[in-house]
Amino acid sequence: MSKHSLDVKGQLCPIPVIRTQNQVKRLAPGDILAVVCTDPGVQQDIPAWCRINGHRVIETEILDSGEIVITLEVGNK
Repeated sequence: MSKHSLDVKGQLCPIPVIRTQNQVKRLAPGDILAVVCTDPGVQQDIPAWCRINGHRVIETEILDSGEIVITLEVGNK
């Protein structure tokens, strides 16, 4: 298991979901990906994408700066 991060700050949906999908394709099952974003829509969109694609959201954190960090575990693809 390795940890990775993806910075999609300033990008609006669906771009954060598309970039998350592209990054996850390069990772192994069990890897952890922290997606850092500013679009509030990702709070629903990325978890929904994870459920559909067999990945698991570990945590969603909203920072004082307004940034949203969604941490997910890559499932079997």
